Amino acid sequence: MDRYAVIGQPIAHSLSPRIHADFAQQTRIALEYEAIEVSQAALEQELSKLHRAGYKGLNVTLPHKVSVAAFCETRSERAKLAGAVNTLVRSDTGWNGDNTDGEGLIRDLRDNLDIEVRGRRVLLLGAGGAARGVIGPLLAQSPAELVLSNRNPWKPEALAEHFKPVGALRPCTHLALKGDRFDLIINATSAGHSGEMPRLPGQLLAEGGACYDLSYGSAHAPFHAWAESQNASLIADGIGMLAEQAAVAFELWNGVLPRTDALIAVLHKALWEFGAA
Repeated sequence: MDRYAVIGQPIAHSLSPRIHADFAQQTRIALEYEAIEVSQAALEQELSKLHRAGYKGLNVTLPHKVSVAAFCETRSERAKLAGAVNTLVRSDTGWNGDNTDGEGLIRDLRDNLDIEVRGRRVLLLGAGGAARGVIGPLLAQSPAELVLSNRNPWKPEALAEHFKPVGALRPCTHLALKGDRFDLIINATSAGHSGEMPRLPGQLLAEGGACYDLSYGSAHAPFHAWAESQNASLIADGIGMLAEQAAVAFELWNGVLPRTDALIAVLHKALWEFGAA
């Protein structure tokens, strides 16, 4: 039976084992999938250990998406562009790195939420590994403008330069957003994991605009409250993106793209029940 895992720290909360169990049942592919906690210091050693143990593929989550790229034998073009890796595919001699986050986000926005990016003004909050994975695919959708905002200007400016070959990206600080209005605001910061929300000026969401959070569960709560204060017409967490990027990773490993619609509903219900409890 083929073995797979998600690695990160912390990892106990991960929904990935549940997601891939659903995919395995759908596709009738026998596999084992587990969550493995890996520290930053032990990352290279653990990758070698899992390869020797015969694992066929790995998902990568916080805080390893950027650093794991250095230990890949090869990287896909989208992983190179992102400078971050969230999926590892086994080769005979090492790991091939890919990044399915951006495709997962676009699939969720377009197919599940009916949110159009083309021609819209889009604000992306945060400039870490999560943001890097979605910038290229967002630019490929031809937004009217894509603004990347962070607490300090250095990371957004560096990323704007990095992504210049594939599209224009306006970098700025959070506070410099004052007076701007956006049709879609995407939160790619990790602030919600600490129960916080980035400090942002006034009204940023245009009338009828939507808010989307890459986080989910309790980490989504601060952004959700902020989005409500912006009178968002739609507020979405990252469960859909999580399922969609996992489906693309599953296809890389097994050659089959599983369905996600019923699964997303189940995961939202499970999170609600957990929170209610």
